[in-house]
Amino acid sequence: MQNRTIFMAGHAKLPQGMAAKSVFETLTITAELDCKYGVIIDASCTLATEHGRDFVGRLLRGYSLRDDYETLVKNFQEHYKGKAQNALLAALKDLHAQFEIHDAKKN
Repeated sequence: MQNRTIFMAGHAKLPQGMAAKSVFETLTITAELDCKYGVIIDASCTLATEHGRDFVGRLLRGYSLRDDYETLVKNFQEHYKGKAQNALLAALKDLHAQFEIHDAKKN
């Protein structure tokens, strides 16, 4: 049976004063992606609270890293108002870059 998903991660430095910084030096967004369209099946991150991790997952789920990257950036800018916003955007940018490298290799 062929696996139709891939698992990727994007990383960024955490700002000072974040609860997660006592555990992690970097913020990581992980995503399970549909191989064909780059749609995010499930996602999480290394924010300290379960609520924060769930919220980020909901912001990402269902969007394509191939086609919806700008929409994802806008969603984070409009809906995530925590201290980690810039780190999340940087991790999302890194995740997108990792996906583009993978996508270019398979085509």
